[in-house]
Amino acid sequence: MLAGMNTALLVAGSVFVSIAALIHVYIFVLESLRWSRPATWKTFGLKSQADADVVKPMAFNQGFYNLFLALGVVAGLLLIATSHTAAGLAIALFAAGSMVAAALVLIISSPKLARAAAIQGLAPLVGVVLLGLALLVG
Repeated sequence: MLAGMNTALLVAGSVFVSIAALIHVYIFVLESLRWSRPATWKTFGLKSQADADVVKPMAFNQGFYNLFLALGVVAGLLLIATSHTAAGLAIALFAAGSMVAAALVLIISSPKLARAAAIQGLAPLVGVVLLGLALLVG
């Protein structure tokens, strides 16, 4: 473990980035595996199967982006758990920070999607803040 790191904040931050990873895996499932189901594409605001079919290749690709971000968090947490704390924190912070950045892009580009941006961005934001504090507070 890094000298002087606050363990309680490290654990709390890890919990929040884990929640973020689970959310992003769920988004992957929706966008890449269940996209053709009306309940799924309606969740994303599409009105018809024809609209869903047009968007399907982009949704499939976007789903994998979400999966890769989640896997980054998991890899970071595994490294932290195996005493490779500095490397694990760097990877987890990068992946979770990317989730936050994607949520910011979403809300800036389409303010009507603020709820979706909050769903994908709040847990990683809290996790990033807590992990950052774990490093700073000691």
